[in-house]
Amino acid sequence: MNKLTRKHWKQFQQHHWSDAKLGLALDFSRMGFQERFLTRMERAMGKAYLANKKLEAGAIANPSENRMVGHYWLRTPQLAPQPELRKQIKDAVALVKRFAAEVHAGVTRPPRAERFTQVLSIGIGGSALGPMFVSDALGDPLADKLALHFLDNTDPDGMERVLRRLGGKLAETLVIVTSKSGDTPEPRNGLLVVRAAFQAAGLDFARQAVAVTSAGSKLDDQARTQNWVGRFPMWDWVGGRTSVTSAVGLLPAALQGFDIDALLQGAADCDAVTRVPDTRNNPAALLALMWFYATDGAGKKDMVILPYKDRLLLFSRYLQQLIMESLGKERDLNRKKVHQGITVYGNKGSTDQHAYVQQLRDGVPNFFVTFIRVLEDGGPRVLVPPGVGPGDYLDGFLLGTRQALAENGRQSLTLTIPRVDAYRLGVLIALFERAVTFYATLVNINAFDQPGVQAGKRAAGMVLALQHRILTALPEKKDDALTAEEIATAIGSSEEVESVCLILEHLAANGNATVAVPGKPWAAKYSQA
Repeated sequence: MNKLTRKHWKQFQQHHWSDAKLGLALDFSRMGFQERFLTRMERAMGKAYLANKKLEAGAIANPSENRMVGHYWLRTPQLAPQPELRKQIKDAVALVKRFAAEVHAGVTRPPRAERFTQVLSIGIGGSALGPMFVSDALGDPLADKLALHFLDNTDPDGMERVLRRLGGKLAETLVIVTSKSGDTPEPRNGLLVVRAAFQAAGLDFARQAVAVTSAGSKLDDQARTQNWVGRFPMWDWVGGRTSVTSAVGLLPAALQGFDIDALLQGAADCDAVTRVPDTRNNPAALLALMWFYATDGAGKKDMVILPYKDRLLLFSRYLQQLIMESLGKERDLNRKKVHQGITVYGNKGSTDQHAYVQQLRDGVPNFFVTFIRVLEDGGPRVLVPPGVGPGDYLDGFLLGTRQALAENGRQSLTLTIPRVDAYRLGVLIALFERAVTFYATLVNINAFDQPGVQAGKRAAGMVLALQHRILTALPEKKDDALTAEEIATAIGSSEEVESVCLILEHLAANGNATVAVPGKPWAAKYSQA
């Protein structure tokens, strides 16, 4: 062994955590920290453990919205602080199982087909990313009981592509509409588009639709009064990005035929390990501390997620929302302006080997890597020279990249699991949820609100209101056409002339306004379509 190799081997032995029951290992030996860092952070971690204990006991952990935070109760209902909550959680899981079993058996069936064969899930954010991640990770087109499709945007072209993919199977399609309030624009718009497609095909949408929503919401009222096939609960103490172990994620997973008990058990077992206030034996605490170390507790480096497994392709997208929406905050709990957050991106190995690993090895050192290693190859073992299989190459690329980065002083973590199954997905989901909670306490922010998202929604609403005023001001005749600046003045919004100009471009491109006099955006003149 050379000097560097011996050093790495010693660090690996010192900074390696594993748990046989979870089938999880965390190697944090390549992060480059000194042992005294963990000692120095013990007091801060003590506060994090205490805050976490209060959170799970039902304290107001989301102060800006005055809400409890209870996604941990979803897989361990007995920890919920009130008996009625425990019952609601257990009843929801039982309802999901019963409904899925009835669909699989053909007891619950569409009016004009023998049984449901397709599921179209309509949602946005965590209501889409979590279920999509689980579906892609565990899915097998030859074994799945139903095929899943997703609408997770308000892009008309994207919705049309999904509907065309369903084609003549619309009569066999169960639609899940997920929206806590029923007012969120993306799922509401998706609902309207899909319902129109059902009507055009002569199908009764209500007999093929279920709602996942809050009790008494607009969507819940609609589903109840129109006699939809089913209604499943969402609670205000579960955020979208932590909802994958609620009906939001469990319903599509159960319909696809996955073992949701194993998913919940994996999450519950990981919760138990990460609940222990012993940093050196708590993988979520170690993960959070490594994030803190790498970024100086101020987001100074990006987190690159590199899962070396096709089934984990969507893991980086799922973690993007979980981490960035939770940690990306302008102000801390004391209302001090801090601009916190960690940027997350990634794809999969070894695709990344031919994409951006070159920069990771030799470029700007503004990141740390999280490798996800899966030990079991799966699939056929076809030998290729020199007598190794494709999976050996995959693992070789991971280990080689990890070593190459270390040799150039680049930080990395490695998470190892034996295989991708429902239990291990539950473990990974719970691990990162807890790490986010710990890190948020370390940097004194509220991980459970999303004021920036709400600000974006409000701004979008103002743009649509402006568009309405523009449409009322468009001249009827081409000869009377006006420029964007003239229209902005006419509606009393001269300070918003740039927005007016851009809205007019979009209106004209979609046949809702006419470009009477072509030209540069600021010189073109518009009239009614």
